[in-house]
Amino acid sequence: MTAKSEIEKLRKELLRHERLYYIEHQPEISDYDFDQLLKRLAELEAKHPELADPNSPTVRVGGAPIAAFPPVTHQPRMMSIDNVYSLEELRQWDDRVKRGLGMESVEYEAELKIDGVSISLLYEKGELVRAATRGDGTTGDDVTPNVRTVRTLPLKIPAKYDRLEVRGEIYIASADFAKMNAQLEEAGSEPLANPRNAAAGALHQKDPRLVAAKRLSAFVYQLVSADDVRVASQSAAYDILEQLGLPLNPQRGVFADIGAVEAFIGEWHEHRHDLGFEIDGIVIKVNRRDEQQELGATSKAPRWAVAYKYPPEAAQTIVRGINLYVGRTGAVTPVAMFDPVRIGGTKVVNASLHNFDELARKDVRIGDSIVVEKGGDIIPKVVNVLTELRPPDAEAFVAPENCPICNEPLHRFEEEVAIRCINQGCPAIVLQSITHFGSRKAMDIEGLGAQRVQSMLDAGLITDYASIYELSAEDVAKLDRMGEKSAAKLLEEIEKSKTKELARFIFGIGIRMIGERAAKLLADRFQSIDALMDATTEQLIDVQEVGPRVAESITFYFSVPANRERIEKMKRLGVSPSHDVIERGDRLAGKSVVVTGTLNRYTRDEIHALIEREGGKPSSSVSSKTGYLVAGEAAGSKLEKARSLEVEVLSEDEFLALIGIE
Repeated sequence: MTAKSEIEKLRKELLRHERLYYIEHQPEISDYDFDQLLKRLAELEAKHPELADPNSPTVRVGGAPIAAFPPVTHQPRMMSIDNVYSLEELRQWDDRVKRGLGMESVEYEAELKIDGVSISLLYEKGELVRAATRGDGTTGDDVTPNVRTVRTLPLKIPAKYDRLEVRGEIYIASADFAKMNAQLEEAGSEPLANPRNAAAGALHQKDPRLVAAKRLSAFVYQLVSADDVRVASQSAAYDILEQLGLPLNPQRGVFADIGAVEAFIGEWHEHRHDLGFEIDGIVIKVNRRDEQQELGATSKAPRWAVAYKYPPEAAQTIVRGINLYVGRTGAVTPVAMFDPVRIGGTKVVNASLHNFDELARKDVRIGDSIVVEKGGDIIPKVVNVLTELRPPDAEAFVAPENCPICNEPLHRFEEEVAIRCINQGCPAIVLQSITHFGSRKAMDIEGLGAQRVQSMLDAGLITDYASIYELSAEDVAKLDRMGEKSAAKLLEEIEKSKTKELARFIFGIGIRMIGERAAKLLADRFQSIDALMDATTEQLIDVQEVGPRVAESITFYFSVPANRERIEKMKRLGVSPSHDVIERGDRLAGKSVVVTGTLNRYTRDEIHALIEREGGKPSSSVSSKTGYLVAGEAAGSKLEKARSLEVEVLSEDEFLALIGIE
């Protein structure tokens, strides 16, 4: 692979992970793995300056702001901090700092690195008037109503300054995070990967009441400005913030040299799990402000600060079994079961091996000694098999031919690594499919979580998601931990679901490869479940973003008599998914449209609906393939990028005129 092709591949991969992390809050890799990719890209770019790109992930700070919230321009911009992963790298950074200042020793301030979400807070005359996320560092999202729910942040402080701007970290305490995940699992939803992403998702809730239920917390770590006050050091800034009653990092200090900082790092590496919140390292800053200014910053990060990231935590254990888990779509996943070990302050007893190709690649066998690691994520993974300790009788695991639950033959679809059970009557699939059907993003039946579904299955009250509409309050009330009131409420929720939107119904019935967006596109195109069931492959492929493989999955689903019968049964029981018929145009057919800035006549969601109505596709990022950028007031970096790429820029009024709205 040439340097150019590797650089292009890394940039593409990193940009995808940035979107997963910052926009969708669904990261696929740990912070450590991301930083290693970024480090490799930086090395290649340094060797090949002729391949420089101003939009490379190495010069970006974070993700783009979420479209649903008004943009806020940061002055000065919110920079990220470079990371080091060893004491040797930390000492190299210390050497660079000392050379830059021409000094033999530098005083540092160091504190715990909270695993949360950066926030900018503006107080005017002692009152909180604005809170904004970091976004891309230049432009963030105004999330003031949501931040007002953070009880550790004062809404009013002593009116000592007309204008005070500070920055800090929003996070979720460990106990609150555990409680949140328990509630999600009870409701049949997927647990959140880590507290950081839970906090990010909470800040972007549209209803502040839901945010309040998340019990967010905060620490403040930077004094940006306080009228015309000039502070001499980071520690002096903390003194001011403390006097104002702002929440500060509980463990911090000033250290005479890097050796003292190393002792602080070692102390908290040992005791990090004694805290009530997650940390992933220690932040070290040159303490004196004049020295910070002399050192300056790169395009990405200040030279006077660095984050020492604790290495991913790992433990050695022994595999005692490889269990097979059957998911909602029938995918069979091998899971390594091993002797309990403590990693990251929690007991770990298993780790997913993802699929049988991955199991064969790692060659995990029962009896093997393995190394299990848990970096920034909650989910552990097998990172190494100690083959030198392998018992002589340990045999390679052979992928099964039949489902471990129902014993029906397994099937591998073309171009897929997953092996699936295609028996829709398989008990494992039934449990997962009913839970999915009632989940928040599908039919939104509150109270139909996995545990309750399992108890109904065990009692013989239901057999599939269609049968939930045959339940009686009397039968449900007989279940453990259920009474008449709870049963009546669940039946009320089930009744309400009968007229949920068609897109939710399509998503809920669990067609393989059909997510929320595809379900919406199918609902818009066919407008009834009957029309979708009878659609031909050619008609399906005509739907935007539906390719041959997705079309094949849809036709396969409806070719199974039992699936069609379930739908007919629900119709007989009064299930009638609703769909508002929208008159559609083609003025934006095939166009990708990005909206940025503050709009006056319509909300972002309303503009996005208009784009879709005219055959266009709303997008959150500007590229050479963008058709139009709709720019409201205070448009920031997206507007600059659109101009640099010669993307046509429209005002809100110009856009509305284009689609025929005066």
